[in-house]
Amino acid sequence: MKIYVCVKQVPDTSGVVAVNPDGTMNRSKMPTIINPDDLNAMEAALQLKESEGATVVAVSMGPPQAGEMMRELLAMGADEAVLISGREFGGSDTFATSQIIAGGIHHLGIGKGDLVLCGRQAIDGDTAQVGPQIAEKLHLPQVTYATEIKKDGDTYTVKRALEDGYMTIQVESPCLITCIKELNEPRYMSVEGVFEADEKPLVILDYEALKDEPLIEADTIGLKGSPTNIFKSFNPPVKGQGEMLSGTEKEMAAALAEKLSAKHVI
Repeated sequence: MKIYVCVKQVPDTSGVVAVNPDGTMNRSKMPTIINPDDLNAMEAALQLKESEGATVVAVSMGPPQAGEMMRELLAMGADEAVLISGREFGGSDTFATSQIIAGGIHHLGIGKGDLVLCGRQAIDGDTAQVGPQIAEKLHLPQVTYATEIKKDGDTYTVKRALEDGYMTIQVESPCLITCIKELNEPRYMSVEGVFEADEKPLVILDYEALKDEPLIEADTIGLKGSPTNIFKSFNPPVKGQGEMLSGTEKEMAAALAEKLSAKHVI
């Protein structure tokens, strides 16, 4: 059984976002991290590996420097890492990105008993589109927002989070599941894992390696194959500092009413 874990290297948006003059995000001037939800997907894969036996393959699309992130995933416990990288893939939106990753997974091979795991969404886009799009393009059944995953033979029972509760779904493999942070607590790299990571395979798939895949066509990848584009990226305006009121309930209510009246809110 193979478990493909789709992972993205994203800008660390906890600080100031670097923006180019044209309004696009300047990723080269921002520190990067592994997308948090993708770490939950990796942890789920590693737990299944430990309980059921599997080969865990980390898959990502990105620039060559994303190889550092792939080594971290190998140190966490992944068995193999595959980085899809090439200038032809640059500028891809979610549609084109899912085309490329689906083509990469198809190239690597997916069959009965295999599983594709993704994070719910990437923090630099928050679209939650790539995982479901990969499933559609690989013709796989999918379950999103997993908070619990149990395996019984070739069947997965998934507890799925909804806005007002939960839904339990059974799905046959091969399938794709997207994971949220409530699913688990991702492990850290171990010292032993760091040393072993250099011995594990890190494969680079470029356009030449994938160009014969049915999904990898010049007009469906990169900027040309992207039906959407980012109009503008910017830092949100800094909000004013809040004010805490003190006193009795009546005094605070009166003070609040006075302030709202002065601002013509009431």
